[in-house]
Amino acid sequence: MGGLDVSSDDITGGPIAPTLVALALPLLAQNLVHVLNQLIDTFWLGRVGENAVAAVGLNFPLIATMFGVTATAAVGTQILVAQRVGSADETGARRLVFNGAVLSFALGGALLGVVFVFGASLVRLLGAGPVVAPLSVAYLLVFAAFFPLAATSDAIERGFVGWGDTRATLYINLVMVGTNVVLDPLLILGYRWIPALGVEGAALATGIGYTVGLLAALALVAGRRDSLSLSVADARFSVADIRELVDIGAPVSGQRLAGQSARVAIVGVVATVGGAAGLAAYTVGARVATVAFVPASGFGGATQSMVGQNVGDDRPDRAHGTVRTGVAIAAGTLGAVGLLQWLFPGFLATLFVPTLSPAGFDRTVDYLAILAYGYPAMGASAVLLAAFNGASRTRTSFVVDLLKYWGVRIPAAAAALPAASVVIGGFAVGGLDWGIYAVFWAVTASNVLAAVGLGGYYIWKWEPMFTNAASEAADGAAGSD
Repeated sequence: MGGLDVSSDDITGGPIAPTLVALALPLLAQNLVHVLNQLIDTFWLGRVGENAVAAVGLNFPLIATMFGVTATAAVGTQILVAQRVGSADETGARRLVFNGAVLSFALGGALLGVVFVFGASLVRLLGAGPVVAPLSVAYLLVFAAFFPLAATSDAIERGFVGWGDTRATLYINLVMVGTNVVLDPLLILGYRWIPALGVEGAALATGIGYTVGLLAALALVAGRRDSLSLSVADARFSVADIRELVDIGAPVSGQRLAGQSARVAIVGVVATVGGAAGLAAYTVGARVATVAFVPASGFGGATQSMVGQNVGDDRPDRAHGTVRTGVAIAAGTLGAVGLLQWLFPGFLATLFVPTLSPAGFDRTVDYLAILAYGYPAMGASAVLLAAFNGASRTRTSFVVDLLKYWGVRIPAAAAALPAASVVIGGFAVGGLDWGIYAVFWAVTASNVLAAVGLGGYYIWKWEPMFTNAASEAADGAAGSD
């Protein structure tokens, strides 16, 4: 293994830690670049005003929910491609990438229709005020027009990751975000003959970036790379592949939707008890936490591919060694990031939204500090969930996130609401009037509890899980011939 070049032999037979790091570094850079796509919007919209930032923040859970639905195809593609490559079935792996892209485009198109019909109603359900709501709807409608292209690009990228070519996804995202970096200030603030479009300009710049990113992905996959390279012969629609992608990927979509639906509910609580200042604080916190999560996401993606290929190659002990190494690295890295965030929350708040009101600034600073306590747990959870996913146990991820969000986070956040003013069936329904800080602490507490529970379950289940997954992967590769 030289430099950042990672082969299938490295993944299934090389030293674990260096291989995991080499595989994760391009993913880490790719995830950072992808996050910048969101942060750039926040940075430039912060020059417009607090309401513009709050409007985009209100859409964040809705957009994440859309990507959660298309995760059926994207994550299913990564997991199954990794297992096929580990089983030396490269023809089946290439065909899966094509069918994953087809499924992603179809799901993205369906969601585009849903947003155009129900987008305004969804934004109103979140409790947006009369100033923020129209801005939120404008952003969402423009973004949705480009979403099928973004979903298709995501599936192709995941195919590269499953194959072990994480550098290809970095190239795609550099092109995508580079486009957004150039267009964002021009379209948001205007320049000479270009009108200032505000939130619509932010959505348009992001959408054009996704379009250019998809073109780059198609160019790479049609090229002659040493890893994933498709020809006309690989473009074969397969009902069996679609069925397998849905079977493996649907629980991941369920996992994402459990989290995003909870975030939608929490945004509603924040809007109710915190107003524009609370929404701005929550938005900045969510954006900064997304950046902080980049290392965990990178090592999680690398772990998922390494586990998948080692399962496909019938190496359960090596899959377990990958998970142990990944947990240690991800938790330690996020702990260091959390320390920096805890020490300098005011700097981060001012950097992203210099126009925050005094109340918005104070709440943003406090939320950033509270979030930092749960960062090591977030790192460990990302790798542990990737371990279950790589072994095709995606339903475990769904159950864990369902309990994390709806079993812990939502009930704890509900304490922020005012005391009950509604009586249902003779019972008063409402919160404890603890205010916005109950929401902030609910986020961190749920992250920590999920990591502890997931770690215990993994220790109990890892050996039979990986052994059985290896047998299933061998059967799947044989069935695709």
